Amino acid sequence: MSKVFDALSHPIRREVLELLKGGGMTAGDIADYFPVSKPTMSGHFAKLKEAGLIQGENRRGSVVYTLNMSTLEEALHTFMGRMGLGRAEGEARPGTKPQGETQ
Repeated sequence: MSKVFDALSHPIRREVLELLKGGGMTAGDIADYFPVSKPTMSGHFAKLKEAGLIQGENRRGSVVYTLNMSTLEEALHTFMGRMGLGRAEGEARPGTKPQGETQ
């Protein structure tokens, strides 16, 4: 989960994820949206891949990136659970007793 939140900490990486919502894109097409160097974009892609948020596949000499939404969903679900959010009414938080239970 820490790797996911670290990857999400930079605005360019969040924008890359937004771009990929529409489907796979080549690294070059994604890079065209940002005023940074190719090595900088490569670093952003590496951080997103390390967190499992994107996948890269070589296709005819280009790397095509796709979004791995399940990783993001899992991290958010885990975080919400740790914060006690999204629980069914009466469901206990870790380290507490369910409502109505004594002792």
